[in-house]
Amino acid sequence: MAASNSDPALDSLFLPFSSRMLAWPTGEVLFLRAREGWAMRQFPLAQLVCEQSYKPFADELERGGLRVIADASSSDARYPLVLVLPPRQREEARALFARALSLCAPNGVVVASITNNEGAKSGEADLKQLAGLGGSLTKNHCRVFWSKPVDGSHDAALFAKWRELDAPRPIMGGRFRSRPGVFAWDRIDPASALLVEHLPTDLAGKGADLGAGYGYLSAEILARGSKVVALDLYEAEARALELAKQNLVAFEDKTKLGYRWHDVTTGVPEQYDFIVSNPPFHTQSRADRPDVGRRFIAVAAEALKPGERLFLVANRHLPYEAVLNASFGQVRVAGERDGFKVIEAIKALRSTR
Repeated sequence: MAASNSDPALDSLFLPFSSRMLAWPTGEVLFLRAREGWAMRQFPLAQLVCEQSYKPFADELERGGLRVIADASSSDARYPLVLVLPPRQREEARALFARALSLCAPNGVVVASITNNEGAKSGEADLKQLAGLGGSLTKNHCRVFWSKPVDGSHDAALFAKWRELDAPRPIMGGRFRSRPGVFAWDRIDPASALLVEHLPTDLAGKGADLGAGYGYLSAEILARGSKVVALDLYEAEARALELAKQNLVAFEDKTKLGYRWHDVTTGVPEQYDFIVSNPPFHTQSRADRPDVGRRFIAVAAEALKPGERLFLVANRHLPYEAVLNASFGQVRVAGERDGFKVIEAIKALRSTR
């Protein structure tokens, strides 16, 4: 079934075709950063090839019968139409426009849609600068715009520069590799840093990092915890998980590491001796979603062995106390700073009665 939630950028993306301003092609259509929704179902779904690195969106597309691929650049296929839902981060978006252009067939068109409060005017200006603007329209507080037919006359130097804008690169003096678009991509997130300050030195056994990002928390655990024999990293964004694999290479000889491209809100399949998490609390559009964090807590409680511990960091104002108290036997605030709180929660032992 199509997604029922409102998605103005996705709805607007297909307006040039439903209004016949642009012709829908007969061949395969590539959809970068694809999301499921009713608007695309006006057109033959079998034509759509969807690239999506965010696991919840990828799963939703597959449930809706769409074909999802990991990387459109891994084949020589070129498409007469490339649809794009650009991200908020501008360097990442510019790199995506350059990729879209590289995947477009001769005389093909790139079509993008962005909400006004996510940088629609800037995105339109960027595509115009890169490939020339073929047209645009506004509706639903969004701007949908498209390139001129791709004929190879674009600015080759600019194209090459933008292709590299989201490439992995060293950060923090070379300790980690990251890239634009990943959460806190060019720094140590202050909430995660606070959590690390309050992690005990006696972590042992098999652990999990829920929402691992590019691997900062996991790296700190492995650097301190000589008794940690295995650690699984759960991350919904594949672009971040690939970075984590690079950032933890030095620990592979002494610890069994698992990398799970996974939507934690669906549950996790294994049991753990400890869990750490800096859970997301908003959607990709930055709308507050405290229910996601609450679900992370409930899943952590299900995945912990009795008597074992969750270490969680969260914004101080987020309403997590009810689910923490319902899911764990003991809960305490281990530390607070700069609007964040670190919570230690211990799963109750099984009753012997």
